[in-house]
Amino acid sequence: MNKNSLLTPDRKTNEAAKTINQSPSPEKLISDALSLAILFIAVIALAFSPIFTKLSEIEISPTVTIFNRLWIATVIISCWRLIKTPPEFTKIQLREYTPDYKQQGLLILASIAATTSAVFWAISFTHTSVASSTLLRSLTPLFISFGAWLILKQQFNRQFMIGMVLSMIGGMAIGWDDWQLGTQYLIGDGIALLSAALHGTNILIVGYLRDRGCETATVLFWRCGCGALIVFPLVLLTDTTLLPISVQGWLTVIALAFVCQTFGQGLLVYSLKQFSSSFVGIFTLLKPAITAVLAWVIFTESLSFSSGIALLLILVGIYLAKSSEALT
Repeated sequence: MNKNSLLTPDRKTNEAAKTINQSPSPEKLISDALSLAILFIAVIALAFSPIFTKLSEIEISPTVTIFNRLWIATVIISCWRLIKTPPEFTKIQLREYTPDYKQQGLLILASIAATTSAVFWAISFTHTSVASSTLLRSLTPLFISFGAWLILKQQFNRQFMIGMVLSMIGGMAIGWDDWQLGTQYLIGDGIALLSAALHGTNILIVGYLRDRGCETATVLFWRCGCGALIVFPLVLLTDTTLLPISVQGWLTVIALAFVCQTFGQGLLVYSLKQFSSSFVGIFTLLKPAITAVLAWVIFTESLSFSSGIALLLILVGIYLAKSSEALT
């Protein structure tokens, strides 16, 4: 006998209503699609970072590149905040402002984590291959999910975990062809792994702040401003050239600051209000795959078969993670 035939008319009506209520509305579907599109645009913008960095390092060191990227982005964000905020509102805000020391502390901590991660990643390139560093950087979602489980007490269902694992395998497969093993690379690999952990810490903290109403512009301002102050002493100690020396060099670091740091990171921070930190971490694994395509187009670098398999695995992992429901 059909199970539904045992239901009374009222029970059948309630079951049907429940099914309808569980189905996403058209508005919700459009909103989710728009949010995913914004996150995808953010990843595309961030994928240009290695390209611009490679061009910038023709004139200046990786550390100086990071410093210029951050201080120029701080200027851009400051100008945006001044244009966006009316003068009369600024006066009222300054008069009534009560500092939230916990939020400021977390912003500083996120900035330290993000800046140190970028510096460590740049240093890892001098001790191990770019492929090995990229491979280990792909473990970032693992650190994010572990932190969300340990600190924020979040739980994830099996489908989400499978999606995360598939995406990480795809991210690691991008650099698999050129992965180098040996004791001489242990230091560089360890630095790259620490960079991944710090990068995950930054995303986790920013996601926590966004869930509690911290604005995107505020996160970016603290991230870039504090980051520039952190890197500046290191630049003074290790480099003699602090600024680009040609028009092309300036255009490159300005592109890094605007396209990658302000626009790309801004959209990424915005997306952390729409999606969980763990899902954003998984989605950003598309970045090395997109960078590989860009390098193939711009620098005519070879695009291996494993890169295509990696992209497919990442996309399948993202689909599984998005279609699953995180248990709270």
